[in-house]
Amino acid sequence: MSRIGKSPITIPEGVTVTVDSSKVTVKGSKGELVQSIDDSVSIKVEDNVITLSRASEDKDDRSKHGLYRALIFNMIEGVTQGYTKELELYGVGFRASSQGQQLTLSIGFSHNIVMQLPAEVKLEADTKKGQPPYVKLESHDKQLIGTVAAKIRSLRKPEPYKGKGIRYKGEIIRRKAGKTAAK
Repeated sequence: MSRIGKSPITIPEGVTVTVDSSKVTVKGSKGELVQSIDDSVSIKVEDNVITLSRASEDKDDRSKHGLYRALIFNMIEGVTQGYTKELELYGVGFRASSQGQQLTLSIGFSHNIVMQLPAEVKLEADTKKGQPPYVKLESHDKQLIGTVAAKIRSLRKPEPYKGKGIRYKGEIIRRKAGKTAAK
């Protein structure tokens, strides 16, 4: 039994939700999102409340029930409040700069890495004295912002010995002791 799928979603003011046969469209002040829905899950919108129900008690249908409820909830939250991801660069000489939708990273390679980000993601990158350089991403699409942040982090994952690399803000890296001199 899916406890997540059973709980109803209230639609806040300023948000419109339209349900077609296999698509849900959510419009709000921050933007518009569209999600395709499997046939095993049915959606009802009544009195600014969305309820989801599944066709059968099959394991696959139960998992999709909770999945689509979470996706629709994230879409509504995204078009009203939006999502933010912050990354920090730790390492000597690591720098980040942005120009429009283009992110330039200097992270210890022989060349700078230049990434072109999607138009739906707002980008802010800065290097302040006394603090690690940071990259701030904002978007109304939770899946897209998570993918972009993971792609940036994968360019230089934090290593466990010195802690150098790109990490999410507030992420804790387990450090290893390293070698000791043998006598």
